[in-house]
Amino acid sequence: MLATTEVVDLLDESEYIGQMILKSDVMFNYIDAKNTLANDTEAQSLITAFHDEKEKYEEVQRFGRYHPDYSVVMKTIRTTKREMDMNDKVAAFKIAERSLQGLLDEVSERIAYSVSKQVKVPKDGALLTDSGCGSGGSCGC
Repeated sequence: MLATTEVVDLLDESEYIGQMILKSDVMFNYIDAKNTLANDTEAQSLITAFHDEKEKYEEVQRFGRYHPDYSVVMKTIRTTKREMDMNDKVAAFKIAERSLQGLLDEVSERIAYSVSKQVKVPKDGALLTDSGCGSGGSCGC
């Protein structure tokens, strides 16, 4: 019975942490930036243009430099991506997204390290970029 009570307590605590994240300023900023981006016609047209160019890019990548449109498509996709990234709404969304990811990474790290310092924790949205056995970094064992 004790294990069941501990599990219920852990679930309650995790729900509490989830609610704190949902009510955080970082989450509100993310939701606001996401809604602003979704309602901005200029940003949406830039995103659509980038996705169209990305499809062409993926087709060209199948053949590499031997594709007849390789240089044109490569230049066009870079230009289109830069235009999209330079849009204020897109940039604000990416900043808010990175802030939220940072908060989630920090929460994950604190929870993991409360168990053990040897627990592998994702950083910056990437899985296992630090150290430890099998991560490509120096082993901390």
